[in-house]
Formats: sequence, structure tokens, C-alpha cells
Amino acid sequence: MENILRTLYQERASFPSTLGVLLIEGTEHLDAVTDTFDYILLIITDEDNKNLLVKQYEAKEQKIGLHIVNKYQLKDWLMKGTNRKIFDWLFQGKILFDRNDYLHSLIQELNDFPFHARKIRIGLEFAKLIRRYHDGRQLFEQKHFMDAFNHVTHSLHHLGRLSLIEKGFQPEVTVWNQVKTIEPEIYKMYRELLYSEESLEKRLELLFLVSDFFIHSKTELGAGHILDTLNEKQQWSIQEILDHNELKMYGIDIFIVLEYLVQKEFINVTLEESKSKVIKHRYYSLTK
Repeated sequence: MENILRTLYQERASFPSTLGVLLIEGTEHLDAVTDTFDYILLIITDEDNKNLLVKQYEAKEQKIGLHIVNKYQLKDWLMKGTNRKIFDWLFQGKILFDRNDYLHSLIQELNDFPFHARKIRIGLEFAKLIRRYHDGRQLFEQKHFMDAFNHVTHSLHHLGRLSLIEKGFQPEVTVWNQVKTIEPEIYKMYRELLYSEESLEKRLELLFLVSDFFIHSKTELGAGHILDTLNEKQQWSIQEILDHNELKMYGIDIFIVLEYLVQKEFINVTLEESKSKVIKHRYYSLTK
């Protein structure tokens, strides 16, 4: 099988644009990581013409996935945490080719988890947490308990991931195994939500009470990246926030986070006159 795999990546490895090649072998333990494929070949390039190219093969009744990704897309995944498998691929894969130690340096950097990258990842998880929690609470108040349950489980997942990142850990696909060891209180909340013999309504009601405390305690940490960025100048329009290089990665979640921070008095809203005397422009600034 080794020779067959080599024929798939060898030519690519000779290209000047290829930075590294990783092999991830599927096992029963890693089945969720490789999407049931027996082998994944991850090729990283510095080409900018296509973010991701995927090819699939079969040989000797073995499924092989070939993923060619440019370093810009890879950096985006790593920064935003939007492709959770990529961390497992990088940490558990076997390096087959490494131009100028690109992969070794990248993996070492991920292990070190630089402070600024950690702060952004915390901010992104916090934004998702606030979005899910807010939507779940609204659905709960409307007595849509099953839909509320779906949002709340996601909010706990983001809370768990945020707590892991806070302590310098990269969240894995099996994130609750990590949370159980590192943040047992959050793990206990998750188990109570899933397995308590109370009615679903009562479980959700109790969880909202506990979650309020946890979210409040994480607000300064979770919003730190947004607040530090807003400190760059005195006043911001919503469009200026959306256009900012680092804040734009929050996407539509930025709206609910800003309103949450206004409610918690981390941010002020200033109203200024528009062409109409009735309608006013909204501007955001940090609370002094």
C-alpha cells in the first residue's frame, strides 16, 4: 500500500509550491477523523488559486482521500476552529514530506498556542456560545423545549471548547473527554442535561440558571479580543466593525455579541442625528 500512496503524492511533492505532505491512517479509533476512509493524504501548498481540492480513490479495497489545501485556507481553519478534524490530522498524521520544516514548525506553533491566536479562538467560541445560548433561551420561553435543548447542547459545547482554549489546549474531535478531565464542572452540567431524570423543561430551567453564572464569569475573557480591538479608536459604526480585519471573522455572530456587551455595560451605544430628525445613527464605544 505504501507504493500506491507514494504514486499519489510523489509528483506533488516535487512541485516548488508544495510545503508538506501528511498521511493519516484510518483506524477504528480514528474513524470519525477520517470520515471512514482508510487513508487521508493531506498536501499543503502555497498556491492561492484554489483553497481546497479533494480527490478520492480506491486501491486493494482501501479508500483513499487526497486533500490539497493552500496554507491560507489552512490558517483560516486553524484560527477560526471551523475544521475540527484538521487539528487531529496535524497532530496524529505521519509527515511524508516537509519543505524547510514547514510542518514541524506549524505543529510546534500549535502546541505552543501563541497568546494572540488563543485570544481570537476564545472570542470566536464565546460569540458562538452567546448566539446559541440566546436562541436557546428564547425558544425555551416560547416552550419549544426540544429546539431549546438542541441550542443549549451546542452552547455547552462552545463553553467547553472555550474553557479548554483558555487553559492552552487545542480542542479535539472528542472534546468531552478533554472537558471531563480539565473542566469537570462543565462536564457535570452536560451530563445533567443529557441524563437527569427530571423533565426536559426542568433540566433546561436548571441549566439556564447555572449557565448564566458560567457565561457571566467568562465574559471579560471571552470578549477580550473584541474589546481590545474596539479600544483602537473612540467610536465605531457597525460597518466599521464588520470591515475590520480581525472582527470580520466573527461573521453574523458579532451582532448578538455586541448587544450582549451593551446589556452587560462593557460597551456604550451613542446616538447621533441623521438626515432625519426622527432616525438616529448608532455608534459603539467602550465603557470608561
